[in-house]
Amino acid sequence: MCTTCGCGSGETRIGALGGGRPAGGAHPRPGATRTWRAVDGHAATPPRGLSPDTSSFSPVTAADTTPTSHPAAPGHHHLDFGSGPAHAHAPGLSQAQMVKIERDILGKNDARAAENRAWLAERGIFALNLVSSPGSGKTSLLVRTLQLLGGRVPAAVIEGDQQTEFDAERIRATGVPALQINTGKGCHLDADMVARALPRMELAADSLLLIENVGNLVCPAAFDLGEAHKVAIFSVTEGEDKPLKYPDMFAAADLMLLNKTDLLPYLAFDTERAIDFALRVNPRLRVIRTSATTGEGLDEWIAWIEAGLAAARARRAAGLRA
Repeated sequence: MCTTCGCGSGETRIGALGGGRPAGGAHPRPGATRTWRAVDGHAATPPRGLSPDTSSFSPVTAADTTPTSHPAAPGHHHLDFGSGPAHAHAPGLSQAQMVKIERDILGKNDARAAENRAWLAERGIFALNLVSSPGSGKTSLLVRTLQLLGGRVPAAVIEGDQQTEFDAERIRATGVPALQINTGKGCHLDADMVARALPRMELAADSLLLIENVGNLVCPAAFDLGEAHKVAIFSVTEGEDKPLKYPDMFAAADLMLLNKTDLLPYLAFDTERAIDFALRVNPRLRVIRTSATTGEGLDEWIAWIEAGLAAARARRAAGLRA
C-alpha cells in the first residue's frame, strides 16, 4: 500500500513458482525505507517536522496542507505539493495525518523486511531489488544476466507487475524458476509480499535471488524488501535529468546500471551529465554502463554479483561456525 495514494490494498496475487531447474548480502540496511538519509557519514537535514530517527514529528497546522508557491517569471507558476513534512499531498488529509500513516506503514514494512533479511542471511542468499521506470530494460538485462551465469550459480527470480506473467515467462525460458507477484492497482512490491513468496520458492542455500520490482521510480524507493541492495536501472532513452526529478530512488540505490548504451549513437543523451546528476543525489552510488544487446558492462555487473554472493556465503559460513 502506498502512503500517498493508498494503492493496492487487498489486491495482491502471488502465483505459483514456475519453470527452471529444481532448487538444490551485503550489509543490512534496516533503515532503507526512510524517505531521506545521510550521505558520506554526515547528518542530513530531515524533512521539515521530522526528527532524524523519525520517532516524532512536530505539530502541523492545517495551513501546512497548502502547497508552497515559488516566485516565477510573469505568466509562469510553480506549486510545490512536496514541500510539507510528508513530502506529498493527499486530498482530505493533513500533513500530520499523512506523516502518521507513513510512519505506521513503513514501520510495519521495516519489521517485515528485517525478518526477510534474516531469513535470507541464514541461508546465504544474496538478494537484489531491481528498480526502475517502465521500459528501462530490466527484464532483458535479467535474461542476459541469467544466460551469462549459465547455471554456475543457483538462481531464482521474483517478478513484480500489476498484471500478467509475461516477464516471469521470459525468465522461465532461461531455465531459471520465477514466481510472479501481481499487485493489482499497487504500484510497488512490499516486504510482506516477498515474505509470502519466499516459502513457495524452495530457494537453495548460497544462491542468488533477483527481485524485479514494479516499473515505477517513486514508491519502490520507500519500501525495503529485505534485499542486500537496491539496483537502479536507468535507461539512456529516459533523459539525463531523471536522477534529479526522482531523487529518492537514486538515493536509496547502491548501484546504478546505465542501460541501453547501444542506443547512444541515435540519441542526444549526455552520459557524463546523467552520471553527475546521479552522484549529486548519492555520492556513494556505483555506476556501470550496460547493454543487454552488445554486452557492454555485463562482465563488470556479473563480477559485482559474484562478489556479493561470495560475501553472503562467507557470512553464512561464519554463522554456522559460531
